[in-house]
Amino acid sequence: MANELTSKPEEPNPASSGETASSKEPARPRRTKSSSKAATPENGAKPNSKRGRAAGRKVYSESERAQKLSQIQKSTGDGATLKSAIKQAGISEQTYYLWKKAAAPAPQSDDLKDLLALEEENKRLKSLLAQRLRKENAELKKKLGLD
Repeated sequence: MANELTSKPEEPNPASSGETASSKEPARPRRTKSSSKAATPENGAKPNSKRGRAAGRKVYSESERAQKLSQIQKSTGDGATLKSAIKQAGISEQTYYLWKKAAAPAPQSDDLKDLLALEEENKRLKSLLAQRLRKENAELKKKLGLD
């Protein structure tokens, strides 16, 4: 009997009593689209019409990008810091690095062939220089009588 007094009354199970879920009222009222909170932010700012883009975003053409990159390169060549040159061009640092990466020419297989040819020529010229230096060294030793 003590258990009956301390235990909570059992709530009827809708499945066992034959009630359906649709006849039972929801715990909280559902909001309709018209009663949902307005899409405007609380700070009074206007929402962006384009999702994912900042308001006032400027889209530059390829020629404008190249012009801005050359302007930044010229400014840094004249002694300005990269940060100040980027700010003077009116773009962000992240934009600058993205543009710079996109503008860099992709390495071609011809570049590798050219590099290998230059290395071969470098070896040939080094050995030629070494031969001439040995010959001159031998001639100087003869003249000085160190032989």
